[in-house]
Amino acid sequence: MKKITAFEYAGCPYCVQGKKALADLIEENPEYGKVEIEWIEENEHPEIIANYDYYATPSMFIDGEKKYEAHLFESYEECKGHIKDVLDEALQ
Repeated sequence: MKKITAFEYAGCPYCVQGKKALADLIEENPEYGKVEIEWIEENEHPEIIANYDYYATPSMFIDGEKKYEAHLFESYEECKGHIKDVLDEALQ
């Protein structure tokens, strides 16, 4: 199982959507709840985010490789699908 490093930004509506999608996915499949996710608030840790290449939040990385980055006007279902893909990869 691989750890996910995820970046969020306080007050970001896409981060709220992403966390809801994550909670819903864990409810649907409790195996997802076993994946370690380190959430990093970008305003609190500029020294960490300097080592990652992303523009929007939420963004998720496995082993330093970007696996998901939200985009403007992303729907809940689209977000949920991307997060599911990241979780599935982390479980491998």
